[in-house]
Amino acid sequence: MAPLGPFEPAPLLAAGVSGGADSMALALLADAWARARGGSLLALVVDHGLRPEAAAEAALTVQRLAGCGIPARTLRLAGLHRGPALAERARAARYAALRAACAGHGILHLLLGHHAADQAETVLMRRQSGSGPAGLAAMPALSEQTELRLLRPLLGVPPVRLRATLLAAGVAWVEDPSNRDQRALRSRLRAGLGDPDGTGPAIAALCEAARAAGTTRAAREAAIAEILAERAAIHPEGFALLSPGPIEAAALAALIQTIAGAAFPPPTRAVTALAAAPRPATLAGVRLLPAGRLGDGLLPLGEAAGKGPLLLVREAAGKGPLLLVREAAAMAPVVAARPGAVWDGRFRLAERAMPPEDATIGALGADAARLRRWSRLPSAVLQTLPALRRGNSLVAVPHLLYPDRATCDAVPVVFSPRRPAAGAPFLPVPEPGGNVG
Repeated sequence: MAPLGPFEPAPLLAAGVSGGADSMALALLADAWARARGGSLLALVVDHGLRPEAAAEAALTVQRLAGCGIPARTLRLAGLHRGPALAERARAARYAALRAACAGHGILHLLLGHHAADQAETVLMRRQSGSGPAGLAAMPALSEQTELRLLRPLLGVPPVRLRATLLAAGVAWVEDPSNRDQRALRSRLRAGLGDPDGTGPAIAALCEAARAAGTTRAAREAAIAEILAERAAIHPEGFALLSPGPIEAAALAALIQTIAGAAFPPPTRAVTALAAAPRPATLAGVRLLPAGRLGDGLLPLGEAAGKGPLLLVREAAGKGPLLLVREAAAMAPVVAARPGAVWDGRFRLAERAMPPEDATIGALGADAARLRRWSRLPSAVLQTLPALRRGNSLVAVPHLLYPDRATCDAVPVVFSPRRPAAGAPFLPVPEPGGNVG
């Protein structure tokens, strides 16, 4: 756990527990670790409702955890049906339920029981899908999320050690038959490795490859963060300013992903030419425009401050700072304005918000024209701001303090893209002995 901190003095942890050997061992170990520091663990047992036995297995798992003195809560998922992309849909529903449960209990750290064999299988899956160097780093030991931190403290541990831990403690577990279903790619890869203990040379080599790729990815992400710190300014209204001059394609891709509120960055090859010569363009749901007066404080790379005339000359020549703003045509439809709601992958209505019961949140759009006097922001930005409405009536535009501060204070909206342009860097699997690789 040490490389995954810092932790509060009395850490409150949650663990996703399927009832299988890996997650049961995680629960035992994490509970002991938290108790030794005056903290506690809450086990979250997810019932996907996809097998007739699932409810009984979840109840048995809660009973076994209670026998170990570990409090547990069952999360029952509704609406999952067999069909295409079942694994992806189940995973999304599971993580959504886990996040909501952690938020409800005020827990920041969610532990997952992935181990060394899982990591090796993930590397093989990424290779088969043609992932680039970043993808081949496989699963991170730590993943910073908007609501919580996902921790995988067992990624370097072979599964045989986890089963031995349970046997020594006299704790039983559930065997999920779907883990042996050869229709699933992961199950086929597991069978192909032929190493149920997870101690063989193939799994060790794959985990080492993931660790090396993770170290490279972490260094790369740190370099991108440094570039963006020097070249870009991201504003709470959801737009960014980029100083003139060529920029690394990966840095521009990260910035575009943030402004678009996208789950993934655009392919680097699609950004390369634009990064070499930044100019007005539209890419991956983001417009690049001349910054105009918004860019008055951004000078070309390497030039000292105070050279305003030179900046204006370059801007007139089409080489000035650029404004990156969401493409209006690409924005998402309105969503119900409930506390915690996210619109367009970019803006989040605060949990403490008190919107009208039937309100929606969506783009300010054409209403921007009549609110020009409320802001000096250009129309391209105003149209993309989040606005609350009741039917066709405009209720509030929090970023403009419209119609007044009191109304907007009741419905605070924050720019909260799916992934910050320079978030916490990828944390590779710890080396044996606890040092981060």
